[in-house]
Formats: sequence, C-alpha cells, structure tokens
Amino acid sequence: MKHTTEDSGATTMLERPQAKASPGKSDAEKQDMQKKMEAAGTPGPAHKALQAFVGDWKAEVKCWCEPGGAPKVSQGTSQAKWILNGHFVEEEFKGEMMGKPFIGRSLMGYDNTKQTFNSVWVSDTQTGMCTSEGKGENGNKVITLEGKSSCPATGRKDLPVKSVFRVISPDKYVYEMFKDGAKSMEITYTRK
Repeated sequence: MKHTTEDSGATTMLERPQAKASPGKSDAEKQDMQKKMEAAGTPGPAHKALQAFVGDWKAEVKCWCEPGGAPKVSQGTSQAKWILNGHFVEEEFKGEMMGKPFIGRSLMGYDNTKQTFNSVWVSDTQTGMCTSEGKGENGNKVITLEGKSSCPATGRKDLPVKSVFRVISPDKYVYEMFKDGAKSMEITYTRK
C-alpha cells in the first residue's frame, strides 16, 4: 500500500511492507488440537466426585475468632447444583456473619488441563473474591484447596487460606477453613 506525504511541496512515496504469510498448521495438527480441546472440555471422573456436594443442605457453622477460643455457632442453608452442562457446581449459601444475615456463592470445578480442583467464593459482605485450587485424595473424598484472601477487619491482604472438603457419607460433608495455619471455620452440611 502506498501513501503520499507532502512536505514543503515535495512528494514522497512510502511503501508499507506487506505481511508475510506464516505457514499454517496442517489439517492433521488442527484435528489433533481440536481433539485435545474437546477432551479438556469434557467432564470426567473428578467432576463426578463433585456430585457429593450437590443438593439442599442444612449447615452448622462454627467460627473461631482466636485460635484455641470457643467457636461462635450459627445455622445456615445451602443449595448446590450443576451448571454449564455439568462442568461446575454452583452453591448458594445463606447464613449469618457477626449476627447479620448474608448470602454467599461459590463455583467449584475441576480443570482437566491443570489436573486441579478450583473454587471461587463471593458474598454480599465483601467486594473481593477468594480463589483457590488444589488436589483430591482418598478417591476425591477429601479435596484440599489453597489460595489467598484479604481480611477487611484487620486490613491484611493476601492471607494464605486452606480449605478442606471431607465427604463423610452421601448425606453429610464437612468444610474446614484454615487461615495462617489455624482453623477459622468449620461447616457441617447435612442433607435436608
């Protein structure tokens, strides 16, 4: 493509270099990539393990403000369902925090490419998201996730957080959260 530039009455023709065609992928390579994408996007056995968390639940919540102290106990409810064609479990949790009602949501899934479980948590009491990832053990009856979170009460940022999900039976599981290595929360879910 040519451009004309006028400067002091002189005309100069500038040529823009043409983009060189890069060698494309062969049809076999494209098909191989497509197969890999489809395999990575297909729920598998690890996704089936998340079925243990699907349903309507009563929740007993224990929160520890100080390690070794007595927990504050409250009650809550949870509804968890599959979304996006069985790729993720979405939970809506209704409970109490510091004596006030709150609603929280989580998404949990399994990343076939990274071979990790992943979770994101949000609620109407905070503006930040807590994301975490980790591995399953004991046939995925125990899933341990690690991430970082901020504490609005103390102003601390990027606190290491560990979450452990333990499937006790088809009608019961326990969620534990650890901050700075100390247990800060335990929720016992019992199927309604």
